[in-house]
Amino acid sequence: MIQSKFQFEVWIFFPQYVMKELTIQTVFTVYDALDQTPREVQALMEKAIAARNTAYAPYSRFRVGAALLLDNGEVVVGSNQENAAYPSGLCAERVAIFQAGALYPNAVITTLVITAASETNPTLSPIPPCGACRQSIAEYEFRQDTPIAIYFMGEKGVVYQSESIANLLPLTFDKTSL
Repeated sequence: MIQSKFQFEVWIFFPQYVMKELTIQTVFTVYDALDQTPREVQALMEKAIAARNTAYAPYSRFRVGAALLLDNGEVVVGSNQENAAYPSGLCAERVAIFQAGALYPNAVITTLVITAASETNPTLSPIPPCGACRQSIAEYEFRQDTPIAIYFMGEKGVVYQSESIANLLPLTFDKTSL
């Protein structure tokens, strides 16, 4: 009985702790197949699939390819590159983004497409960028002050599209956080 009264008094004693709930809504366009996406995206995805085939993935056997379309018309591709000393490898998305930044520092990335396939299991669900890649994409969106349209898929099937990395990383850490 005394213990119950004590718990009740603690509850009353700390009424200044008010919680608010933050709801964040994300929006994706879902295509049932690659051939339903815009032709430009289909062509870009074909380049990402070709890049996926160049992945160096002897450990995970999970191959990822990415392709970027820049506002100057250039296409930059990347594939994941693994290393026995984890996490020294690099994901396909960052390979492509960093290469674009190095080769075309003033170009704007307009579109990013990603495809992934496992050598051991069917990859039929869309595979989104990992957290580190999301942060890198966010940095480039912030840097260029323009959203990047992102399309991602497995080896075939459904394709998800996001108008910006904000849908995949809604609480972004950027230079304004420093």
